[in-house]
Amino acid sequence: MASLNTTWLGLKLEHPLIPGASPLAQDLDSVKQLEDAGAAAITMHSLFEEQFVAEQMAIHKHMGRLSDSSAEAESWFPASSDYAMGPEQYFEQVHRVRQAVKIPVIGSLNGVTPGGWLECSKLIEQAGAHALELNLYALPSDPTRSAATIEDEQLQVVRAVKAAVKIPIGVKLSPFYSSLPNFAARLEAEGVAGVIVFNRLYQPDIDPENFELARVLHLSDPSELLMRLRWLAILSAKTKLSLAVSGGVHDTLDAVKALMAGANAVQMVSELLKNSPYRLRDLRLGLETWLDEHEYTSVEQLIGCMNLSRVPDASGYERANYIKLLQGWHR
Repeated sequence: MASLNTTWLGLKLEHPLIPGASPLAQDLDSVKQLEDAGAAAITMHSLFEEQFVAEQMAIHKHMGRLSDSSAEAESWFPASSDYAMGPEQYFEQVHRVRQAVKIPVIGSLNGVTPGGWLECSKLIEQAGAHALELNLYALPSDPTRSAATIEDEQLQVVRAVKAAVKIPIGVKLSPFYSSLPNFAARLEAEGVAGVIVFNRLYQPDIDPENFELARVLHLSDPSELLMRLRWLAILSAKTKLSLAVSGGVHDTLDAVKALMAGANAVQMVSELLKNSPYRLRDLRLGLETWLDEHEYTSVEQLIGCMNLSRVPDASGYERANYIKLLQGWHR
């Protein structure tokens, strides 16, 4: 039987299938179900810096220390009821999950400013997380701020967190970088242990009848995997970073494709939310069967076998495929 062992963020895992950040980590019963189903690790749901800042503002407001401008800023944050749990509850949940399972626990932090990231990351480490996933989610809306400025600020955050904690750090990226390989190389130079592709960003819709934003969260589907396969194949050929896929993995073949493209770990959320944590067990068995049927001795042998490491000009290769695809279409 093929070995499924892999390494993600420096953590030795029994296999590459892990639940991504999701509401499943908010409930201990669900966490234990994930472990029973064979999850290789637990990724906590994200703690947002806004939660931490809003709590601090509430304390200052109670003590009469909130200025008029700060009071106005407070109105921008979601209400406390919009969050599943507050910061203190989050840190306690990390601790409880760590005590409840025997597999690695990975914290998840979605922040904005260096100060917010720094404080929260320290507290997540103190709560017992084995590693930390940083979600870089910035929506550029100011035309006076360049891409270079935004990337430098993000690297500053990563650098500060890396210096503040001892646990390994993974960075979850969006696909919207002018040069994703360059940014990944800069993250590697900062000592980041891994990169996750990609964050599924909120895409607002418009309700034209009521003149309102329609906030709808759509679960992923397999079509979303294609963009991730492209970038995994490119990044795994150019970096020594540990890579994980997030978004679009729903069955065994999806997981196999992600591994072939260069993923060391395969994160799943939507499939587990739709079908229960025990869906992980099916996919693990499916992966074992596929490897045996195709005479692979290990997952490590599979990882990256279809990346672009053997293509001298990856950009030219991708463009050639693009041209062939469009020119070859017939009604």
